[in-house]
Amino acid sequence: MEDKKLTKKDYYNEILSILTEKDESQELIDFVQNQIDTLDKRAEKAKERAAEKRAEGDELRETVKSVLTNDFQTVENIVSAINDEEISKAKVIARLTQLVTLGEVEKTDVKSDDGKTRKAYRLA
Repeated sequence: MEDKKLTKKDYYNEILSILTEKDESQELIDFVQNQIDTLDKRAEKAKERAAEKRAEGDELRETVKSVLTNDFQTVENIVSAINDEEISKAKVIARLTQLVTLGEVEKTDVKSDDGKTRKAYRLA
């Protein structure tokens, strides 16, 4: 049988049940309950932040997709077409990878003028 890993909240709930059974001081019970409430608030805030990050990623993905055409473009060309200092090359590559995975964008290798092979993307 696999042991379930106990969380802080599980430990505090166990302590709370022991304290209420033994009829311990209300001050101690309030402290443990406050710790449980704090953990719940932190978890809720973490969910909100994660949702905001996902939404931001979706907006950036749509921005990257709007720049793409039916002709292959290198990442450098796509970044310069977006023309936003806060959007890094790494963020653009991550969104392009997502779009390729979704099947909305095609990816290939192209030779640049300096003879190097670079990745290029276009709408599928």
